[in-house]
Amino acid sequence: MRALRFRAVAPLLAMTIAVVALPPSTAAAKREVVSIRTVEVSAPGNASVGIVPFTDAVYESCADAPPSTQGCQMVGGVDRRFEIGQLEVTVDEWVKFLNTADRNGRNRFHLYRNIQSSSEWPKYGSIDYSAGAKRGRHYSVAYPEWSDKPYAFADFVIAARFANSLYNGKVLKQTTAAESGVEVTTYKVRLSRRTERGMYNLRRERTGRTKRSGFTIPSQDEWIKAAYYDPSGGGTYSYWKYPTNAGVFGDGTATAPSSTTLDPTSGDVTNAATQPLATYHADDEPAPSWCPSQVTADECSSVNPFGIDPTTYADAYQGSVSTVGQARTRSPWGTFDQGGNVVEWTDTITAAPSGRTTGRVWRRAHGGVSNAPAYQLWLSAIGPQPQRNTFFKYTYPWLGFRVGVIGNVGP
Repeated sequence: MRALRFRAVAPLLAMTIAVVALPPSTAAAKREVVSIRTVEVSAPGNASVGIVPFTDAVYESCADAPPSTQGCQMVGGVDRRFEIGQLEVTVDEWVKFLNTADRNGRNRFHLYRNIQSSSEWPKYGSIDYSAGAKRGRHYSVAYPEWSDKPYAFADFVIAARFANSLYNGKVLKQTTAAESGVEVTTYKVRLSRRTERGMYNLRRERTGRTKRSGFTIPSQDEWIKAAYYDPSGGGTYSYWKYPTNAGVFGDGTATAPSSTTLDPTSGDVTNAATQPLATYHADDEPAPSWCPSQVTADECSSVNPFGIDPTTYADAYQGSVSTVGQARTRSPWGTFDQGGNVVEWTDTITAAPSGRTTGRVWRRAHGGVSNAPAYQLWLSAIGPQPQRNTFFKYTYPWLGFRVGVIGNVGP
């Protein structure tokens, strides 16, 4: 196995936020409310399929796969119904979580770093911090354009805290409605400040799911099934090559989706009529990119937290995330953006690329990013990553997640 192959990034910098003692508040800070949209993935007991990581093929079983140092693995089979977020968790939702889980702004659980701010990183900084703000208001969306973009500085542990906050929160309302032929369930949830335990016990490094029902981070098989498994039998062995279209295994990127073009100041998708579509860096085309209208072109192209020169910076940091869902291309189950935009965490633990099972905990990630080519959208683009990847957390603005639901979490 090998880790996801990302574009070169800049050196690691140690950054922390300044903590200022604040006077105690006589009133408790308000717990924020988020709305989580999910689609149901049914067909329990579907067959798995064999893949060799980062190869352009799929197999009915690993017995059919040629010998490889990468090894073959069976993926995609899930024996029960489950739900998965139709969209990636957005910056707006993450800010609401920050203001709930860290209402005093002390960053106890290391949920935030200055690198995420608009002043430190004009092109990618989506969240600002104010030490002097009122309790429960220390964090804010940097510019309005960021509200509906995916949160993109996640490691698995902080993603699991978000899931725990949902699990321990209160479902105020649950509604289901048909949207373009897809049943979408919306959970209106008042977030909880309790994030250490819930679906995951974060006092244990190798934590798995501790409950039979509730909000989760999807497993690798759940994520793959939602993105690639076609219950109508399309694709090859009922699996698509891309989350956007069946494609053709073995043709390289010839049947890849088109790449989005973005409004240069808002990040909205401007070519949604071109289908299938995903936010990634297609060959021989510029990467999808934008910068907030409040930022000058010079700041956007040169100011970065690493102090690297504009030429190197322009090469390493090309792609930008787009507004969630605006590419409009659905997976077989009706999700958006499982191909491109940000690579997403799963809660599946795996061995390190070296094969070691001790030391850091590694988990599977999937999905491709706006700065990477089409092969990272493939079914076989499976890469292990350390669940506490400090290097990526400080230098990589394309790492996000979506949530899932198992069992019944209704009011």
